[in-house]
Amino acid sequence: MAIPTDISEPIIEALYTEALVLADEARQVFDLAPVDAHDPEADHVRLALSVEGLRTTTRVMHILAWLLNHRAYFNGEMTELQLRRHSKLPPDRESDRANLAVLEYPTRELIHDSERLHARVARLDAAWRDGFEMRPSAVHRLRDRIDRSFAARG
Repeated sequence: MAIPTDISEPIIEALYTEALVLADEARQVFDLAPVDAHDPEADHVRLALSVEGLRTTTRVMHILAWLLNHRAYFNGEMTELQLRRHSKLPPDRESDRANLAVLEYPTRELIHDSERLHARVARLDAAWRDGFEMRPSAVHRLRDRIDRSFAARG
C-alpha cells in the first residue's frame, strides 16, 4: 500500500484533534447561545445563529469525514482507490456577512476558525489529489510500454 508523500499520519491526527475540539466548541456555542427576547433584533439574531450554526457544524462534519477516511486508510481499513473515490472534501459555503454582523465576537471567531480549518484541509486535499493526477496509472504505463515496443519494431 503506497502512502501519499504529502500527507502523513501525524498531520491527519493533529487536524483530527483540532477538528474535534472545534466541533465541541461549535456545539456549545450554538446550543447554548442566549438571545435577549426583548431585543428588537432578537428574531434576526436567532435566524443568524441557526443559519451560521448549521453552516459551521456542516463544515466541521465535512472536515471530520475527510479526516476519518484518511485515518481509515492509514489504519489499513481502506484502500488507496477507495480513499480517492470517497474522500473528496466538499467545497465550503461562505458565511453570510449580514449574519456575522449581528453575532457576538466569540461566535464570529468560531465561525472564522472553522472556515480557516476547512481552507487548510481543502489545500491539503487539492495537493494530495494533484499528486495522483501526476502519476500515470498502471494501465497507462503498460499501454505506453506496449506502444514503445510496437514503435521499436516498426
